Amino acid sequence: MHNDTIGTVMITEEQILAKADEIGKKITEDFAGEEIVMVGILRGAVLWMADLMKHVNLDMTIDFMAVSSYGAATKSSGIVKINKDLDTDIEGKSVIIVEDIVDSGVTLNYLMGYFESRGAKNVKICALLDKPEGRRVDLVADYVGFVVDDRFIVGYGLDYDQRYRNLPYITWLESN
Repeated sequence: MHNDTIGTVMITEEQILAKADEIGKKITEDFAGEEIVMVGILRGAVLWMADLMKHVNLDMTIDFMAVSSYGAATKSSGIVKINKDLDTDIEGKSVIIVEDIVDSGVTLNYLMGYFESRGAKNVKICALLDKPEGRRVDLVADYVGFVVDDRFIVGYGLDYDQRYRNLPYITWLESN
């Protein structure tokens, strides 16, 4: 038995699905006539990306990257490691990084520079959640679902040590 306690529901599945529809339509508008590459950051962004892409009416390639800066800790280590790189050539293409949460911003800041160095036409960030209090670099996501307080958020793809990803809503973890 774990000593972690789940807080109350912060954001419901219905709210998330409505936000995916809203942001998907905005991306469709912003990139009208273009082909985009949507890059999901594994593993946390999988649910959000799946819901989001259903509402993007554009020619789209999807790919995934696995990067880490957390491990089993609840705070970012500040060191970014690429565990799985892109299989897609992004040179000259518009890239949308799909992330579960923007916290310190260290990983996303690194990825933006990395994609630009690989010749991306432009790089945008679409995050389900934004936690501005956690920011350690100057970074603003282009598309944000919800702004959250400085808590350890879990559910809807977000985990603590690989647990709680399958919750159909967003909540937080309280340690006893």
